Amino acid sequence: MNRIDQKFKGDKKLLSIYFSAGYPKLEDTVPILKQLQSSGVDMVEIGLPFSDPLADGPTIQESSTQALRNGMSTKKLFQQLEGIRKEIEIPLIIMGYFNPLLQFGVENFCKKCHEIGIDGLIIPDLPVEVYHEKYKTLFDQYGLYNMFLITPQTSESRIRFIDQVSNGFIYMVSSASVTGAKNTFGETQKSYFKRIQNMNLKTRTVVGFGISNAETYSDAANASGGAIIGSAFIEFLASEGIDQIPKFISSIR
Repeated sequence: MNRIDQKFKGDKKLLSIYFSAGYPKLEDTVPILKQLQSSGVDMVEIGLPFSDPLADGPTIQESSTQALRNGMSTKKLFQQLEGIRKEIEIPLIIMGYFNPLLQFGVENFCKKCHEIGIDGLIIPDLPVEVYHEKYKTLFDQYGLYNMFLITPQTSESRIRFIDQVSNGFIYMVSSASVTGAKNTFGETQKSYFKRIQNMNLKTRTVVGFGISNAETYSDAANASGGAIIGSAFIEFLASEGIDQIPKFISSIR
C-alpha cells in the first residue's frame, strides 16, 4: 500500500509541510526532513525549485530562487535523497513544475522516484487531461500517485473528473491567489470548504495555501483530511533555523 494511503487510515487529521529543496542551504534538504519527521509531521512535500514558479507567492519564489543559486537541481535532489528510506518513513511527495520533468525525461524521473521511495508528485501545470491520456499509465507503473489542485473557481464537472482519475488526495487550494500565509479564513473560503465536503468525493482532500497557525490549520483540517503549510514554514526556517522546527510544529497542533 502506498504510504499516503496508510497515513489516511483512521480519523487523524494530517499535517503536511512544504519546503524548497536546497534552502536555506544546499545540503539542508535531508536535515529538514529528519527534523520534520521527529516533530510528528505526517507527510512532506519537497519543492523542486524552478525558475518560473507560476503558482508560488513571494516567500516560496524567494526560497526557490535561493535554492537554485545554491546549486539545487533535479539531479542534485535525487543525489540528496539516495537512501532516504533508511531514515525517513513518512510519505514524501515531490512538488514542482513540469518543465524540469521534461528536461530530465518523464520516465527517467518516475523511475528515479520509485528507486528512492518517493510516494507521489504534485505538478501544478500538468493538466489532468494530459496526465490521464499520456502519463497515468507510466506513473502507475512506477507506483507514483499524482495529486491535482482544485480552487474555488474549479467547475463541478472538472472536480468530478479529477476525483475520478485521482489517487492519494486532492489538493484543495484555499483561494484563487498564489501561495502565502494568512492568519484567518473568511466566510468565502469556509463556504467553499463546505461545498466541497457536500460533493462527497471518493478521494480525500487536503487544504493548502494560507495555512499559517493553529487557527487556520484547525479550520482547514475540520473541512478536509488535513492541511499543508508552506510559506509560513519557510519564513520560520529563515528566521529561526532548522533546529527550531519542533517549536514551529508544536505551535500548529
